[in-house]
Amino acid sequence: MGLTKKMSQIVQVTGKGDSKVTAFASALSSVSKKVLKDSEDVLIRIEPTNIAVLFAKEKEYTERFLFFFFPRKRTNYEVELMVEVEISLIEAADIVFTKVDSEDPNGVTIPFTSRKI
Repeated sequence: MGLTKKMSQIVQVTGKGDSKVTAFASALSSVSKKVLKDSEDVLIRIEPTNIAVLFAKEKEYTERFLFFFFPRKRTNYEVELMVEVEISLIEAADIVFTKVDSEDPNGVTIPFTSRKI
């Protein structure tokens, strides 16, 4: 009687940030968004099982105030990951819906008003 099914999928995501941890967190948070965008089923759980780093960049530059004053080193990180996820889902095509006709739930019913004098 179980409706849930499991499947595996590979997703490629990128992330950027001011630190290594922020770049990885940005990439991993976009995994669920990408899986949800590609699926029309009801997703119950998305669990990463394997992660491979395709590339990891560290960009360092000098930032200055008004082009000359207060130079400081800034670093940005960018990663691209290949993430294998295991998805627990319910296929929307397997669910049978019964059709029920009803009145408009947003409609306004106006009672018949007449006054007898």
